[in-house]
Amino acid sequence: MRIPRIYTTSLPVSGNTLALEEGPSHHLGKVLRMQPGRELVLFNGQGGEFQAVISAVNKKTVEVDVGEYREDDRESPLPLELAIGISKGERMDWVLQKATELGVTRISLLQTERTEVRLNGERLDKKMEHWQNIIVSACEQCQRNRLPTLNPPVEVARWLDTVEATHRFVLHHRDNQGLPEAQQSNSVALLIGPEGGLSETEIDQALEKQFQPLTLGPRVLRTETAPLVAISLVQYRWGDFRS
Repeated sequence: MRIPRIYTTSLPVSGNTLALEEGPSHHLGKVLRMQPGRELVLFNGQGGEFQAVISAVNKKTVEVDVGEYREDDRESPLPLELAIGISKGERMDWVLQKATELGVTRISLLQTERTEVRLNGERLDKKMEHWQNIIVSACEQCQRNRLPTLNPPVEVARWLDTVEATHRFVLHHRDNQGLPEAQQSNSVALLIGPEGGLSETEIDQALEKQFQPLTLGPRVLRTETAPLVAISLVQYRWGDFRS
């Protein structure tokens, strides 16, 4: 029987009893209908995980006895940032989920010239909460113990000023360059547009910031496919896909 992995914002302490938050309590008690005695794994997104056992299922909370701590680290040795234009509908959910599974360290959302989704105020807050929950669920599933950072939307030029990665790539399907043959990389940043891609101005801005154009073959990939292919290539070249 699979042991559920549960994310908590609390700081578990071995030997203590912990009352889980409303979300995981509802999931365990009402959805999965788990009873006292069931084993769990707890993690708080900062690294490592705890064995735990459900000790009580109350009306609104589930209590667990926190057990042994394990320093299990399933992170890629390669710091990898994905900067991507916001896309419509469930495409964004898909990208965030799969990018988390593939091991990105940071996801930076972009408002590009061709972005059709404009978010601000309360609508942005709700979307950010929704996307953060997508990342949490992906970490629970893929057994990551560290949450990738999710940065709120900014314009491309503003994001470019923050990039410190050793290798920087902007997806450009009208170019013909693949990944370089560098033996190693200390960090990577990937810049990918929304539906319709980045504008020529945004691509030029990236090239001025020492980004290299990157193409993923002769076929035009969807906005939800391109980042997953690019991440996989980078992880295979410099990350942990070969281990």
